[in-house]
Amino acid sequence: MIEVEVHKSLRKILRSRTEPSWPHHLTMARLVARALRLGRSALIQTAAYPCSREQRYELSYLMPLLMWEGPTILVAPATVQERLLRVDIPQLLEQNPDGASIFPHKPIQTYPSTSEIKGLLLIAPQDWLADRLQGRQLPPSIPTVIDWADDLETLAREQLTVCLQQRDWNELIELYPAKAETIRQWRVELTRSLFQHPPNPYNCYLISPPEQQILKQLIETLNPLEYRGQTSEGNSPRSLLNSHQRRRNFWHQWSKEKQLRWAEIDRLQGSFTLHCAPLDLAPILAGIWSQQPVVLIGAALELEAKAPIYRMNLGLGELTCVKFSSDRPGGIIKLYLPKRLPMPNTPQFQPALLSQLRTLVSMSNLAVAGLTVILVEDVPLKQRVGAILASEFGSRVRVEKTALDENGILVTGWKFWRDHQPLLGPPLLLIIATLPLPSLENPLVAGRVADYKQRGLDWFRLYLLPDALRELQRATASLRKSQGVVALLDSRVIHRSYGHQVLAALSPYARIDYLDTTWLNLDGRA
Repeated sequence: MIEVEVHKSLRKILRSRTEPSWPHHLTMARLVARALRLGRSALIQTAAYPCSREQRYELSYLMPLLMWEGPTILVAPATVQERLLRVDIPQLLEQNPDGASIFPHKPIQTYPSTSEIKGLLLIAPQDWLADRLQGRQLPPSIPTVIDWADDLETLAREQLTVCLQQRDWNELIELYPAKAETIRQWRVELTRSLFQHPPNPYNCYLISPPEQQILKQLIETLNPLEYRGQTSEGNSPRSLLNSHQRRRNFWHQWSKEKQLRWAEIDRLQGSFTLHCAPLDLAPILAGIWSQQPVVLIGAALELEAKAPIYRMNLGLGELTCVKFSSDRPGGIIKLYLPKRLPMPNTPQFQPALLSQLRTLVSMSNLAVAGLTVILVEDVPLKQRVGAILASEFGSRVRVEKTALDENGILVTGWKFWRDHQPLLGPPLLLIIATLPLPSLENPLVAGRVADYKQRGLDWFRLYLLPDALRELQRATASLRKSQGVVALLDSRVIHRSYGHQVLAALSPYARIDYLDTTWLNLDGRA
């Protein structure tokens, strides 16, 4: 069986290497090999983010993918693909301890591939989703491994989002001169209505009923023209024909029920873009999982091994679920969680937060030099924190910048830290102002929450909390190797019933509720 061959070969390779490696290689390799042999899908949570070589698990799925005699597909981000092609795959093919090849002749292909898939095809998640959802060219039934499945729901939502941009209005006027004045009038009315919304940090707004009525009239008038193709296609440039098809898709999806409809506004340019995306992805995505056996691999998809919420959101049915333990020597987070801080939704919170920040940053100055990261999602508060700390600590303080001193202080939101954490490396001190719960002030979050309420579902425990826990685990991953300090200043962890789930997501950790400068002395350095 392939499981035995994979286990035997991988064990020899691991024994021939001197550097530390991820402890679950053999188990995960057998799981992937078994899924290939049986054609049965699986979901694996690694509890590991590859922020160091010791946390990299790619070898676990590369071995069975390369040893499987038939064609296989690996779905992975571009950065992972580059590392596999440049380092991992050549090493596997060249450094077999027995001196003989253990892999069948299997070409390595990258997407877009114009030829038949004969070996291992590497493809980005966005391209794979587009192919599966739109029925392009990849043949069905080829065993597929999806790495970094943590972001799959977000990527699928982006893939299924359709847009009507400013240039589409100009093209509509050009294509339908008889309707030009009517189209202009609708655009003026829609612009006036959208720009009456008060500014918000997100620059987007859910479509209101009056705005929906304007667009309904537009769709009723133009849809028949668009679908009958009355666009003089024989004399139109290809760019206009592509726009024509995109608008048809937009009208079609906008008219459907259970859609999240919003406008993104550029107040400086006086323009807007309309967006439409399905609220519930599960019915749409359910059809793609039956096309081939799939092994989904994520770092921390959910606290439960069976990941019921993750599977529900993606329309995944019954499949083998495995979650590896994050308990490992040297992987403990030092957690500072004070008891008596005000709740984040009270007027007393901001002064108490600023006092804690000053104290923590001052204490970090007494320890070994290292990066301090302060995570503040609220945009006005983030700017205020940056300004106040800059007035006290000078040019060391940067707001969402990557050019930092060795002992720099980075004030940032969660997305910026998520995107740049691999570049910046592990901080000495990570300060979390509030939990990364999606804000209900964000119109897109509010729209999804309204849908959960309409369906009678627990929107907090099915949407906000799982998102926050995944974000929290990703943000703190690099501190496990460095044994840095996480200061969590959100007292809801102590006073709310879901606090134990937050602490479980941070486990393993060593916790204190008082300030201790000795915690910031890493590896015995003072």
